[in-house]
Amino acid sequence: MNETARVIFDLDGVITDTAHLHFQAWQQIAAEIGISIDAQFNESLKGISRDESLRRILQHGGKEGDFNSQERAQLAYRKNLLYVHSLRELTVSAVLPGIRSLLADLRAQQIPVGLASVSLNAPTILAALELREFFTFCADASQLKNSKPDPEIFLAACAGLGVPPQACIGIEDAQAGIDAINASGMRSVGIGAGLTGRNYCCLQRTL
Repeated sequence: MNETARVIFDLDGVITDTAHLHFQAWQQIAAEIGISIDAQFNESLKGISRDESLRRILQHGGKEGDFNSQERAQLAYRKNLLYVHSLRELTVSAVLPGIRSLLADLRAQQIPVGLASVSLNAPTILAALELREFFTFCADASQLKNSKPDPEIFLAACAGLGVPPQACIGIEDAQAGIDAINASGMRSVGIGAGLTGRNYCCLQRTL
């Protein structure tokens, strides 16, 4: 790896997997307003913001015009309460295999690491996983105007690490995240199934 490189991680599906907790919370909110969502539909919600997830759920249920902005905000808020409550289950054992050792290796090589997660709960999750010490910079999701696949959050992470996108590698598990990385000018590493594109390479070769 080039000595000037930085590595920027997504959180959910890369460092830990709380997708099932998001799904359970959204499924409950959706059911309350008469919309049914399944695990397959939930795949389309990965890597995008809470507001965009809600928009897609309402569109899926044919109810996009049934709620005003205040009502949508309340639905999103309640979903987050359900999700945050479920995070109490999270412990260090929820770190995905190989991640802690990878972060330790990067630190040993003095390679700065950033986080680019659209989750407003990212700091809480990192603390629960006891991983916060490994991250030089975490992009602030509350300051974002655009959700993935817009590259805004990855560009913010690059800026926070003090380097141009061309000096960074981004690691993602969601198609929207991979598209955001590629749009930013960074090198992308996709992990997991269901990703498409010719620019993906395996994690072992890249790092």
